[in-house]
Amino acid sequence: MTLAPRHETLTHLVDVAAGRAPADLVIRGGRWVNVHSGEVIPETDVAVIDGRFAYCGPDASHCVGPETEVVEAEGRHLVPGLIDAHMHVESGMVTVTEFVRAVLPHGATTLFIDPHEIANVLGLAGVRLMHDEAMAAPANVFVQAPSCVPSAPGLETAGAEFGPEEIAEMVRWPNIVGLGEVMNFPGLAANDPRMAGEVRAAMAAGKVIGGHYAAPDLGRAFHAYVAGGAEDDHEGTRAEDAAARVRQGMRAMLRLGSAWHDVAQQVRAITEMGLDSRHFVLCTDDSHSGTLVREGHMDRVVRHAIEQGVRPVTAIQMATINAAWHFGMEREIGSITPGRRADLLIVSDLAALTIDRVYARGRLMAEAGRLVADIPPYVYPESAMGTIRLARPLAAADFAVKAPAGANSVRARVIGVVENQAPTKALEADLPVRDGQVETEGGVARIALVERHRATGEVVNAFVSGFGYDVPCALASTVAHDSHHMIVVGTSAADMAAAANRLAEVGGGIAFFRDGEEKALIEMPVAGLMSVERAEIVAAKADRLLAEMAAAGCRMNNAVMQHSLLGLVVIPELRISDRGLVDVRTFETVDLFV
Repeated sequence: MTLAPRHETLTHLVDVAAGRAPADLVIRGGRWVNVHSGEVIPETDVAVIDGRFAYCGPDASHCVGPETEVVEAEGRHLVPGLIDAHMHVESGMVTVTEFVRAVLPHGATTLFIDPHEIANVLGLAGVRLMHDEAMAAPANVFVQAPSCVPSAPGLETAGAEFGPEEIAEMVRWPNIVGLGEVMNFPGLAANDPRMAGEVRAAMAAGKVIGGHYAAPDLGRAFHAYVAGGAEDDHEGTRAEDAAARVRQGMRAMLRLGSAWHDVAQQVRAITEMGLDSRHFVLCTDDSHSGTLVREGHMDRVVRHAIEQGVRPVTAIQMATINAAWHFGMEREIGSITPGRRADLLIVSDLAALTIDRVYARGRLMAEAGRLVADIPPYVYPESAMGTIRLARPLAAADFAVKAPAGANSVRARVIGVVENQAPTKALEADLPVRDGQVETEGGVARIALVERHRATGEVVNAFVSGFGYDVPCALASTVAHDSHHMIVVGTSAADMAAAANRLAEVGGGIAFFRDGEEKALIEMPVAGLMSVERAEIVAAKADRLLAEMAAAGCRMNNAVMQHSLLGLVVIPELRISDRGLVDVRTFETVDLFV
């Protein structure tokens, strides 16, 4: 349903609260989780009109008319709809609409999305497509203007390029609420004119500035970054990271995504250091469809925070009102109070967050973990397709690494993947040379970046460790944050070529080959980032992909997510780009051989 602005429905809200008009919906006899006061108030009734709460109190019988739907809560908890304060729809491998379908049964009624993935492929036109789809969604989906396109100018070449002018245009769009994560933290700290200009344009429009300080150094660079305008950050991994951000007036966003498990350490800033929980916000950042369908979304994050010792009501505040306050939207979302959007969960077990029913804007959306609302698919135009542009079909020779003349072995730089964390390690390994080509062994695999935006034919080769493949195989993906070239990791150059060529055929996605055979494929034709299929179908394909990777020796948790970040040249320590290997500690390209 389309929700009218609060001022247009004001008289209806007053009349229902006063008993002069009937409500659309009354939920009776619940335990009200009041995130403003931090209480759980028994024997509470809630009345809804025009998609908003009109009355929250001990007896709503005066709001009931002949056409009012009455629901008995029977002593169950009434919890505000959950809010994901920072996430990327594209990481779910599905469109905005399909993402909403997947997370509504898990209690998420509000998403703050940063579409910088599609921005790096299709530019402003891509962001506008997702912006418009978000506005048509049956839940609250707010958009942040992508700030880093590319994420690190000079170190990579994306499919588009944004500066202050593009930001100034986007912040005028009706559903843009902030500036997306400023990943170029060295640029902001150094007063890079383009980066500072983007922040200035967003600030002038009154938008929230999203942060992304991906370094452990909390010295001068961190303080300069904060002074540059960043108002939140989700890249911390330690309790001291969370504390430092909160002490500087930022919101510490603690994330639990498919592969990033950063809540347990950082939440100690609350449970052990005693810091004020109002300044901490829970989020997911990146969740693929398998996680959404099988494990959950923000409900999973809240449960995890509770397991770490956070009081249930406090954890719920961190996933509701704290996020609403941060974005200046507490008058619209984040609590069960009069005038707010009627986003509500009926929960039978608060500590386990067992969600029996989900309402969004007063409409029943899900029950007992299943979507009950009819949400038709959203169709993207042809202009969003056909974005995999290769100069030619690739061959095994494109993935060969030539050794220095006369060498019998080489000492090579290796990207070391760290399980369940976004940072990598800058490692080194001694590798053998046969017939003038560098071979891999000892857990080291090949990695290649295939340029896919401008059909330059460029392939950059390097080495990576951590995936554990022990048979000839390869995984290719056009989901490769944030420039979204094609990243291929494998132990067989022939399989790497086959997987890459397959993605070119289907318009992008993820392909896994083993011994020359296609074992798993997720087609993502929308910008090479999103599927046009239902989330359940994509999740099943993702399950098969993970199973095939495990059968090839990969034991890493959510290795697909780790794979997708190998080209993210703003997170230390070592990454690959179309310019070569990048040492993110110094923000310089480095030679493959030591």
